[in-house]
Amino acid sequence: MTCTEDFRQLARRRVPRMFYDYADSGSWTESTYRANEADLQLLKFCQRVAVDFSQRSTASCLLGEPVVIPAALAPTGLTGMQHADGEIHAARAAERFGIPFTLSTMSVCSIEDVAAHVTRPFWFQLYVMRDREFINGLIDRARAAGCSALMVTLDLQVSSQRHKDIKNGLTTPPRLTLANIADMMTRPYWCQGMLRTKRRSFGNIIGHARGVTNIRSMAAWTAEQFDPTLSWQDLAWIKERWGGKLIVKGIMDARDARLAVQAGADALVVSNHGGRQLDGAPSSVAALPAIARAVGDEIEVWMDGGIRTGQDILRALALGARGVLMGRAFLYALGAYGEAGVRRCLELIAKELDLTMAFCGRTRIEDVDRSVLVNPGLWD
Repeated sequence: MTCTEDFRQLARRRVPRMFYDYADSGSWTESTYRANEADLQLLKFCQRVAVDFSQRSTASCLLGEPVVIPAALAPTGLTGMQHADGEIHAARAAERFGIPFTLSTMSVCSIEDVAAHVTRPFWFQLYVMRDREFINGLIDRARAAGCSALMVTLDLQVSSQRHKDIKNGLTTPPRLTLANIADMMTRPYWCQGMLRTKRRSFGNIIGHARGVTNIRSMAAWTAEQFDPTLSWQDLAWIKERWGGKLIVKGIMDARDARLAVQAGADALVVSNHGGRQLDGAPSSVAALPAIARAVGDEIEVWMDGGIRTGQDILRALALGARGVLMGRAFLYALGAYGEAGVRRCLELIAKELDLTMAFCGRTRIEDVDRSVLVNPGLWD
């Protein structure tokens, strides 16, 4: 394995189609999903020579936490369906490598499961649902588990249509058609792992939400729970209930970035949900410069969407991001080789970042700015 693409190719062979497609697809025409990667590649580096870069470091800080590279693993739903106990494997790999892991509300392994298998705090991502009693309970559970930051996702008040999920029968619970069963049986690596684990449902919800005792009762509950009335005012009670570091994810407009600052968030994530919500929206990197200018140093600005390499991280930093979130890159590695795959993928990305910094004549993350790019004004 030499790059993220190698992991993607192997994961495609090892993970059942319905779960691989869930991770590796976007909404409707998937134009925004593709643009997230393609637009990053449009940014070209300015190579410098005869610069002493013998002593260089990719280390940085996110929300005051030291990190080996300025990145964190993004919250991703159904991670435990890419690989058995997937959230636990990814969290351990992130911890051992030296970056934060973010657990999704829609995870297979519960908050408590993950906390029992790591020794350092991780982050928890929150979807705000109609059942505020359940949400308060989730926040309390995240605090009890020692989570060091709460990430509130704001761009899933309604869910977009994802054609591949519909065609694959990826519902809650998944529709076990003959085609899906046959496809799973051709994935022995995945099946062996699933047979060894008891974690096959939504650990943060089943047994915790009122009336949700199994995956079928959860289907009816979930259909009614995403809250279209969610507003910036709701962040006030979330912030008060949580009492710790707060991140808001799903910002694609400078006006919303200003509102995030006013709401008291500690960090915001420029994100179009990986191209899985509003198809036809700009790529995350295209939206990044205006948002970074709008808030300056008042809040940490991170970017999510299309990050597959260390070079992509450097591009995002050059346009004003303090750090990035990586989702699909680690999911490919997880599906391919579990915890060892995620660790190896992170090592490769870190090496790519380190070498590209050297070619651009930079020795510290703090020194990365727009001058590392030949065409930094592409989206100004």
